[in-house]
Amino acid sequence: MSNQLFDRYFVSAAMAAVFSDTGRVQGMLDFEAALARAEARVGLIPQSAVAPIEAACRAERYDFAELAEAIALAGNSAIPLVKALGRQIAAADPQAERYLHLGATSQDAMDTGLVLQLRQACALLDADLAQLAEALALQAERHVDSVLPGRTWLQHATPVTLGMKLAGSLGAITRHRQRLAELKPRLLVLQFGGAAGTLAALGEQGWAVSEALAEELQLALPDQPWHTQRDRLVEFAALLGLIAGSLGKLGRDLSLLMQTDVAEVFEPSAAGKGGSSTMPHKRNPVGAAVLIAAATRAPGLVATLLAAMPQEHERSLGLWHAEWQTLPELCGLVSGALQQALLAVPGLEVDSARMRSNLDMTRGLLLAEAVSIALAQRIGRDTAHHLIEQCCRQAIAEQRHLREVLGEHAEVCAQLSAAELDRLLDPGHYLGQAQRWVARALAEHRALNS
Repeated sequence: MSNQLFDRYFVSAAMAAVFSDTGRVQGMLDFEAALARAEARVGLIPQSAVAPIEAACRAERYDFAELAEAIALAGNSAIPLVKALGRQIAAADPQAERYLHLGATSQDAMDTGLVLQLRQACALLDADLAQLAEALALQAERHVDSVLPGRTWLQHATPVTLGMKLAGSLGAITRHRQRLAELKPRLLVLQFGGAAGTLAALGEQGWAVSEALAEELQLALPDQPWHTQRDRLVEFAALLGLIAGSLGKLGRDLSLLMQTDVAEVFEPSAAGKGGSSTMPHKRNPVGAAVLIAAATRAPGLVATLLAAMPQEHERSLGLWHAEWQTLPELCGLVSGALQQALLAVPGLEVDSARMRSNLDMTRGLLLAEAVSIALAQRIGRDTAHHLIEQCCRQAIAEQRHLREVLGEHAEVCAQLSAAELDRLLDPGHYLGQAQRWVARALAEHRALNS
């Protein structure tokens, strides 16, 4: 349902246009116009009927409020639209009206119209995902050596880099782009089966009309009509859920990094953005909130579409109806999250000094593993682990730096020199394969773009 107050925040304008009343009606009208052209091509209807039908297939010629009232009685949007379309055609050419919607059923018009909308939606998603991937790639490369605390269970772990964190998101977006490319041939297909899926009303010309119609609409021709086989749509919905989840992960991490107590990475600032109605100092992560909200709402919408899959026989009662608003809402949420991510990622504000300060917050404790592993090579794993654990407890109890405690411990100093301890307690020397992970994510991104 369109909401003037919140749509600008949660849904992109371009995606809202695709799934507007105009977009939905025009999709069905495009099906009807293409059907007339296809049937004329195979000689089923006279060529003279095509132009009057096409001329009436423009959404702006219809009263959506009137259609809405009729839909409430008819049970779907195609029945009243085809009637209104017929009246428009008959007013201009009564002979042409008799050839309207020949051999088709309401669901053919609605599902194919939806597929035409989804083709536009896929193009928007593909462009936004590619743009976001490039923004993440640039930031991951820029911050490949920007060290900050890793966090597990929301506690400081060992050091990581901001580039590595962003490369993780880049990898997910790259995989989603691959998934979208893989599913489009299954998703973007014609729906055309007539009353019960056999196209019996068209006799021997049913198949020829199907081929011509698919060609007219530039859609693939499926193995058979899919009136109650909804896996194509649900596969797409599942991908939208995955994208929402990955964007939610990005938003969650960004919001946590923006916390006052952390203050390492921020959404770009802008006039009037992220303020409070009462606290002048506030800088709230309003973009991240959209990413998290979309990730929260998407699973329920995907679940609705999954629940609507066991549809009855050749036409469903209620389950099909449950899809009509659900899939557009899901597309809208993901589009809005992508727009907010595209606002945030390119302009990320990074406080390197605060990262360094936070690395030192635990006075060397987050590098205890590095010392323990080095010591284990000389005195054994269990002994080393127990020894360094004791030193950590002492450092905490005495509120001292771990380096100072280790430097006073005779058994440690007997095995590790002062220079070795200094190096082991330098976060920049304990980053493992972080640079490699960034390079691999960048390589996969660039290979997809080539």
